[in-house]
Amino acid sequence: DNLLRRAACQEAQVFGNQLIPSSMPLKKATVFLNPAACKGKARNLFEKNAAPILHLSGLDVTVVKTDYEGQAKKLLELMENTDLIIIAGGDGTVQEVITGLLRRADEAVFSKIPIGFIPLGKTCTLSHTLYPESTNQVQHITNATLAILKGETVPLDVLQIKGEKEQPVFAVTGLRWGSYRDAGVKVSKYWYLGPLKTKAAHFFSTFKEWPQKRQAALMYLGPTERPPEEPEEKPSRPPFYVRLYRRLRLYWSSPPKEIPQEVTPEDWEELKLSTIEFSIATQNRQLDLTRTEDFMDICIEADTVGKGQFVTRGSQKMRDPHMCPEGSQCIQASRCILQLPEGTEGSFGIDNEEYEAMPVEVKLLPRKLRFFCDPRVREQMLHAAV
Repeated sequence: DNLLRRAACQEAQVFGNQLIPSSMPLKKATVFLNPAACKGKARNLFEKNAAPILHLSGLDVTVVKTDYEGQAKKLLELMENTDLIIIAGGDGTVQEVITGLLRRADEAVFSKIPIGFIPLGKTCTLSHTLYPESTNQVQHITNATLAILKGETVPLDVLQIKGEKEQPVFAVTGLRWGSYRDAGVKVSKYWYLGPLKTKAAHFFSTFKEWPQKRQAALMYLGPTERPPEEPEEKPSRPPFYVRLYRRLRLYWSSPPKEIPQEVTPEDWEELKLSTIEFSIATQNRQLDLTRTEDFMDICIEADTVGKGQFVTRGSQKMRDPHMCPEGSQCIQASRCILQLPEGTEGSFGIDNEEYEAMPVEVKLLPRKLRFFCDPRVREQMLHAAV
């Protein structure tokens, strides 16, 4: 582990030793660290593995430690301008930071700030997309931190999830509602059963009402075409005489006639649901940088599942929560409204965080945020697309 840390620090020092003009300010990096992640080990993991790399790289680093759940959302509203945002934690920390960021009044400007993710939590879904797989935790953290310095980014989709009263919540992975999610939450209660705890949680949940059905109504719109990507570099400003000529020509030319545009009514599809689990997932898990349509995957699982199959599939879903088993109805949509019957109890899992189940509108914000990723992973994505 110490050899890995030393090698990463030597690589970071190459960035730190680069000369910059005296007129150029240092790049500011704001780190949102959740010390409670990974059962309270996150602070120690960050200070031993990630902090030395960031300081050696020549960044002006500000570390903001969160003291309680939801604090990151409030801190983001007060955050001043920064060149990089770095999230050090798990799925919950990512969700809090992006929700705080996209709730700002000036989110159009702030959403262009690139985001780095240092995986320190118990569940770090994004790390499978952004970084190479590694069984060594130290190597995984140092790889993620070095990827921030290398500067390669990928655009990620975001889901905007809005209830009737609450402010919207934003997610990068997806939303789950159903029996598998409820059983998965209770797995840690059976810690004393060791490797059998997952099967036990799903087995005991079958003793409740069976079959466990969820009733709802769904309205959705189909995929949207992806517009061409805007060039990142701004075009150079034309000379003064060209700008003056354009202004005068615009002033003297007759005002253009406005052509009334025909507004096409949106084609909402309607569906009645009876399912054991309902999930909405972004395309971030299997990123395709060349796809021509933007959509989220809606999976409606059949409610005719045997108890033995429920226990087996529950174990598979602990490894891949958004898998869509055979016999499920899969829908591609850009926007959907989920209506729940009155008196519906239970919870949603939004990026592995628990929220009260309620009627919601889910809207896809395609390529909304840019996350730093390992250059090797980006290259693999482009090769796979080709």
